[in-house]
Amino acid sequence: MSFSTDIKQEIANNELESHCQRAQLSALTKLTSSLIFTSNGFGLSYASESPTTSKRTVYLLKELFDARTQLEVARKTNLKKNNVYKITIDSDGRKILEELGLYSSRGLEKHPGHEIVTRNCCAAAYLAGAFLAYGSCNDPQNASYHLEIAVNDLEQANFLLRLISRFSLQAKIAKRRSRYIVYLKKADYVSDFLTLIGAHNAKMRFEDERIGRDIRNSLSRIDNCEIANEEKIIRAGEKQLNSIKAIIDAGAYDKLPEKLKTVAEVRQKYPESSLLELCDYHQKMFGGTISKSGMKHRLNKLETIALNLEEKA
Repeated sequence: MSFSTDIKQEIANNELESHCQRAQLSALTKLTSSLIFTSNGFGLSYASESPTTSKRTVYLLKELFDARTQLEVARKTNLKKNNVYKITIDSDGRKILEELGLYSSRGLEKHPGHEIVTRNCCAAAYLAGAFLAYGSCNDPQNASYHLEIAVNDLEQANFLLRLISRFSLQAKIAKRRSRYIVYLKKADYVSDFLTLIGAHNAKMRFEDERIGRDIRNSLSRIDNCEIANEEKIIRAGEKQLNSIKAIIDAGAYDKLPEKLKTVAEVRQKYPESSLLELCDYHQKMFGGTISKSGMKHRLNKLETIALNLEEKA
């Protein structure tokens, strides 16, 4: 079962006040229904590929309007061959649309009236309904954070955008083929949106995966940094050992100042050690203290001597 399906099941099970139920059903009606004319008058037909969404729609129609619904399950003929759940109401279509803010004396409305989403809780319920209709969210195991709701027209997309922005979330609109996509990309926005629509368990799963990934990435960066440092130390050690060997081969080692000889001896004994480790070993072998910068200066001096010898050869 997909993460999007989990979200829909969770928000479909949430208990809502009647005013929030009305807002949620308004979104479902706007996005998934069409007008039909029957012998009983003006009706509605809902269609969805999600059984969860269809079940929630039937529940809300019954709760708010005591509507008599007919359910039909059809099989799509495309490659996916998904089921399509069709809910039909033969009559009272105009009354339902009026109550949901989708029909007025002007006719069908592009989006519900302000009274449907005046309260923040109702606006959140409307967004939950929109997600139930045509929402999806990437699985949290995917590093690409993306939550979207697809709608048929730009005006409805802008309406969703205004509702989302009411909660200080920054959504954007893109066109994909014949549909408009309202989407959120930032992890914080996706997480907050899940909380907003009442998908609290999904939000916890999202955050667990996100935090776990961040920790794994941090550890990986630390490991990569440590590996890079180790490689740098090894390369520097090899270069210094080559310089010392060149001095020995040129017969110039015995002519070195004592402070350079001791450093050369420590480096030869500990070829893969860091500068700080060489300082400790130097103190143990010869007494006295030497700083990291002092150790580096003397090793660089050995490299310069080796280069001068090579130029004279």
